[in-house]
Amino acid sequence: MQKRKLGRSGIDVAPLALGGNVFGWTADEARSFAVLDGFVDAGFNLIDTADVYSVWAPGHKGGESETVIGNWLKRRGGRDKVVIATKVGMQMAPDRKGLAKDYILRSVEDSLKRLQTDYIDLYQSHRDDPDAPMEERFEAYAQLVKQGKVRAIGASNYDAARLKAALETSARLGAPRYETLQPHYNLCERALFEGPLQDLCVAEQIGVIGYYSLASGFLSGKYRADGDLGQSVRGAGVKKYLNPRGFGILKALDEVAAQVGATPAQVTLAWTMARPAVAAPIVSATSTQQLADILKAADVKLDAAAIARLDAASAPQAAAA
Repeated sequence: MQKRKLGRSGIDVAPLALGGNVFGWTADEARSFAVLDGFVDAGFNLIDTADVYSVWAPGHKGGESETVIGNWLKRRGGRDKVVIATKVGMQMAPDRKGLAKDYILRSVEDSLKRLQTDYIDLYQSHRDDPDAPMEERFEAYAQLVKQGKVRAIGASNYDAARLKAALETSARLGAPRYETLQPHYNLCERALFEGPLQDLCVAEQIGVIGYYSLASGFLSGKYRADGDLGQSVRGAGVKKYLNPRGFGILKALDEVAAQVGATPAQVTLAWTMARPAVAAPIVSATSTQQLADILKAADVKLDAAAIARLDAASAPQAAAA
């Protein structure tokens, strides 16, 4: 399997990342361990999580996903075989949020403890923090890299202007720069990333690891009518795609999938992996069967005609084809 670069970090990853948002939430520890084992055994290595996962679930306080991953690392070993990416900045509690220097330095210790590791491969600013001077986050990250607690840093949910400002700030300070960007990006949500943000990532060689790669499951093709929305806890987030443009995207996916002998989910991930600057789209799985189906996307090759068909159907203003 051909590895890809995470920006200029020197870290190589397989072309699909495993999303840890479900670990300790919709996947208990045993199922999470099975998914993690299957992911690594198949030759993949980038595991993405965040300190805040899964604070939204009843009775949870955040850190559940990192804890599951940490227990798995302790049980299975092989820390050097995986690339662990986590994040800081989203609200864990009213007094636990943001990108102030002191908060980053405190939060990384909590993440390291939960992950049961001495270092984090990719530490990401989960969202921009306009209330904290930008210099502070890079002072904190520079300290963590120097201490060996973090190998590289990345950003999530930044727009083009703020990412450009961040790159300029880190360069001015002589500090580590953001090597990756984690945007909301898929066939249904192209306008959020394509344009100035994508252009900046290409120009600066920033590795893109987009989230919601399957649009909360819509692009798997299992949601095609209002009656399908009750299939999972994510169903409510899919309703917005049940419109002419969404149905046009599904039609194109069905057609291309039939041509290449793949599933709609595999095709949409193959399309994403072929986009400029993309290193590894993030996908989540709650079972080994679901995971095995998803990982086959790495072997799907789309020709120019197939990509053009998907591009046309998913153009931001496209209607049913």
